[in-house]
Amino acid sequence: MQYTVKDILKIQVAPALGCTEPVAIALGAAAAAALLPGQKITSLALSVDPNIYKNGMAVSIPGSGGLSGLDTAAALGLFGGNPALRLEVLESVDEEAVTRALRFIKNGHVKVKLLSDRRGLYIKTVVRAGKHRAESVIRDIHDNIVSLTLDGEPVKSAPFMPDEAVDSDTGDLPAMEQWLKDRRVAELLDIVDEMDREDREFIEEGVRVNLRLAAYGLKHGSGLGVGRTLERLVRQKLVKRDMILAARILTSSASDARMAGVKLPAMSSAGSGNHGLTAVLPIWAVKDYVDCEPGTVIEAICLSHIITAYVKAHTGRLSAVCGCSIAAGAGATAGITYLLGGDMAHIAGAIKNLTEDLAGVICDGAKAGCSLKLATAAGTAVQAALFALQGVFVKPTDGIIGQSPEQTMQNIGTLSTEGMIETDRTILNIMLNKF
Repeated sequence: MQYTVKDILKIQVAPALGCTEPVAIALGAAAAAALLPGQKITSLALSVDPNIYKNGMAVSIPGSGGLSGLDTAAALGLFGGNPALRLEVLESVDEEAVTRALRFIKNGHVKVKLLSDRRGLYIKTVVRAGKHRAESVIRDIHDNIVSLTLDGEPVKSAPFMPDEAVDSDTGDLPAMEQWLKDRRVAELLDIVDEMDREDREFIEEGVRVNLRLAAYGLKHGSGLGVGRTLERLVRQKLVKRDMILAARILTSSASDARMAGVKLPAMSSAGSGNHGLTAVLPIWAVKDYVDCEPGTVIEAICLSHIITAYVKAHTGRLSAVCGCSIAAGAGATAGITYLLGGDMAHIAGAIKNLTEDLAGVICDGAKAGCSLKLATAAGTAVQAALFALQGVFVKPTDGIIGQSPEQTMQNIGTLSTEGMIETDRTILNIMLNKF
């Protein structure tokens, strides 16, 4: 099958309110609760894979007033979530839902189980109301509800279910990821030319969505306040604004707001809001420093989304490697190189430059500190592009870098899926021992 730009954008790019791991947990709870309308919920049992657990522990949840935790995300979805909104499920959460959720947790009605040996994204939620039992299972993609059951009987359809759940072996995403892995980067560059007006408008809307987060974070200094701090350093003339720093400020400001639980969506990429911020905002920042047409900027962002999806196809949706750095960073540097007039050789060189620089960045869960990593990824994406355009290319004899960007990404995939398994366990154990 031949995939188009429209296909890739439809599957890989979507709005998401809040960090996608606690949001996915809330979606699972809201979906199960929707099978028990009007009934008094008596308990909720949540079972998740290690990476969902890791990314759901410490990040603030939208609409909660700064609360965090897997149990909180589940309870908020239970009492205030709207499953029809998919990854924006928490848009409907209000103060009453927060109060009910906290009381439910305090009374010991929420149990969370870590499935230590489970591989791949997995969220199982069991909600009980008296003698009735409702269950939802999300797998592989954050909003992919693969099954719903009520009192042991399958629920074949519900208003909030996707038209077709994504099967882990034969569905659209696995097929697309295999197709992406079989492509050369040059082929992915060529399909950018296929964009129609609808595709361009969708990407433009994604820019607007992510810029709203950046503006909020910059104004309010949300979360860790990385973006606002960098901006303050510019005003104090302690650092000088250039395209690298501009990319860092814009991207980290958006992450500051998102990681603080601000109730504004991000346009996600490859299943992650932070990936979407990194894939889009550095390119948008760079455009102010170059002479280019608006259409070229949109093409560059489209390429960034495609390359981000390409790298994630090799590494998996969740792993011990920071996808914002290595996947969305690769997308951003490819897009920036394109925006600056680079050819395929320059784009390949930029991807390899960034990979050599950031391949060792680990994912230690979603939290306010992610803004620091996004600032690093955004700045490095610009630097890697500039170096490539000046003829600076990491040699294939260096470490995990291959002869081509394709071989380099294959090596990153091997590192993520085989070499970092024990690292992932160790990261989670360190985090668990802190609480």
